[in-house]
Amino acid sequence: MEKFKAIIFDWGNTLMRDFTQYPGPMAFWPEIEVIEGVKEVLKSLKGKYALCIATNAGESDTALMIESLKRGEIDIYFDYFFSSKDLGYKKPDPNFFKIIADKMNVSAMDCVMVGNDYEKDIVGAMQLNMKTIWFNEFGVQIDNAKCDFEIRSIFDLLEVV
Repeated sequence: MEKFKAIIFDWGNTLMRDFTQYPGPMAFWPEIEVIEGVKEVLKSLKGKYALCIATNAGESDTALMIESLKRGEIDIYFDYFFSSKDLGYKKPDPNFFKIIADKMNVSAMDCVMVGNDYEKDIVGAMQLNMKTIWFNEFGVQIDNAKCDFEIRSIFDLLEVV
């Protein structure tokens, strides 16, 4: 992959499992689960790139998202945290991604978006010429899907970047 400066991660079902059976913010759920391999991958990437987490989280603002990340002991790897509740835009709106790149003081073309939701995470980022990595853990088939890379395990991210 071409040189880049920042990796933007989606949150739910990319870094931490989104248990739909629990109401309210993840910070208050009785259990949380970090996706297998996430800690190891983030540890390997930390310091090489600016690491960002950006979510549409319906129930959580940025502060509650950070509390959830702390529960999973992965907050320490991130340099930037953004929630649509605080940004005023939701994925896949290109403004969501543009504001994040601007706040990180990098060009959108210097960013890589990693996410599990093709329509929300990949399509919107591609509109700004961000590089994209679709975390397609369960092998979902989408006709005419376009992304720079598709991975099935978060460990595969290390081979791609």
